[in-house]
Amino acid sequence: MSTVGNPANIFWHENPVGKAEREKLLNQQGCVVWITGLSGSGKSTLACSLGRELQSKGKLSYVLDGDNLRHGLNKNLGFSPESRTENIRRTGEVANLFADAGLICIASLISPYRKDRDACRALLPDKKFIEVFMNMPLQLCEDRDPKGLYKLAREGKIKAPHFVGFTGIDDPYEPPLNCEIEIQLKDGVVPTPHEMAGQVVSYMENEGFLEA
Repeated sequence: MSTVGNPANIFWHENPVGKAEREKLLNQQGCVVWITGLSGSGKSTLACSLGRELQSKGKLSYVLDGDNLRHGLNKNLGFSPESRTENIRRTGEVANLFADAGLICIASLISPYRKDRDACRALLPDKKFIEVFMNMPLQLCEDRDPKGLYKLAREGKIKAPHFVGFTGIDDPYEPPLNCEIEIQLKDGVVPTPHEMAGQVVSYMENEGFLEA
């Protein structure tokens, strides 16, 4: 029997340079900004705009985009509930490493299941997990349909083995119950990328994330 992954044979090696020292060097607090929402809700747009805004303030961040990760780290995963859970688990572990390095990790994924997002939150101590809910109506996301996926799903052209269901159509999306930030329409209008990023940056400034 293989012993690979057996905790009895694996030992944690402590690094002499701690997280606090890395954060002091960068003058920021390592954390994870987890952007969740339906396909087409603007997650990637916000992630890129937020990264640019933080860069302009001299803060080091890195974006983990769900589609990009499926080109490498998660390319062997499909879209069954089990694969989606593993997709989020792997991403959460990587995001946690970035945060431990002192970076602001911006994770942009649909991440439809609440228990999976909560499991990622549990990896980080001291409220270093900032959940951002892109609360945009399904109809708006369908009208945008930047990847043409809603159209394919409505036509029944997205099926197994690649997809078991499409989130928002025939597979559920479970919205956060207690997210730190909620982005939604203002008087029926979608906020600009700059406005959305500003909302997140203001929260981070108020909570002291942008200083060591």
